[in-house]
Amino acid sequence: MSQLKETNQTLDFFCDFDKISANVAEVEMSLNTLNYLIGKEDLEKGVSEIWQRDPKVFEVLGILIAVRDEGKKPVVDEKGEVVLLKSYFESKIKVVEFLQGTGLSEVFESRRIKNLVDYVFGIETGLDTNARKNRSGHIMENTVAKIFKDNGIRFRQEVYSSEFPVLSVLGTDEKRFDFFIDTLSKKYLIEVNFYSGGGSKLNEVARAYTELAPKVNSVKGFEFVWITDGIGWKSARNKLEEAYNTIPSVYNLTSISSFVELVKK
Repeated sequence: MSQLKETNQTLDFFCDFDKISANVAEVEMSLNTLNYLIGKEDLEKGVSEIWQRDPKVFEVLGILIAVRDEGKKPVVDEKGEVVLLKSYFESKIKVVEFLQGTGLSEVFESRRIKNLVDYVFGIETGLDTNARKNRSGHIMENTVAKIFKDNGIRFRQEVYSSEFPVLSVLGTDEKRFDFFIDTLSKKYLIEVNFYSGGGSKLNEVARAYTELAPKVNSVKGFEFVWITDGIGWKSARNKLEEAYNTIPSVYNLTSISSFVELVKK
């Protein structure tokens, strides 16, 4: 527990600007067309003029209020009925209703926004923060992969249990392991994660691996290995201790050197 690291976040953890730029590029032409509405005193006329040219332009309006999957997002309309958000983009009258109801009409008219492409870049940057939990896991995987490479250990990533018929003990559900190392005496199936914060997720993971490890280890020549780190475990110490006492091979980024030496031998 004293070895757990506070964070594994490097500067590239916070924003994936390549993904953000790609998302903006997908709607850039439509956004440039909608720039026509900025500063318009007669918003209805501006919407009508754009609608006559290309009504599909308005399908990108959802991102202006930081919403994706408009086709699945229910909202309550002026009549008190539940409708899908995308229904507001199906007529020019509904588009105006959307702009007025969300407050975007006032934002456009007052010129608070100068360029919708830049504005959406900011929105996409904000939405990208939702991916940070997954990103932390990817950083941990990259860290472990580098340790293996630096020590000359051959490995594969994202290996599925279906590759090994003898692992039928895991049931019908296909299980994906982060790493697979094949040595002359043993095959290691490895899970990797990092938690800088607490939460119910940690309890679920510890419980799942506590159940998974004995099944894998019951198959001759196979061993389950769990490499985890992060001070988030301090809030789930009991569950981690339970897993540690059940799973023979649990390591963190400090003790992983012991596993590396074991594999080398």
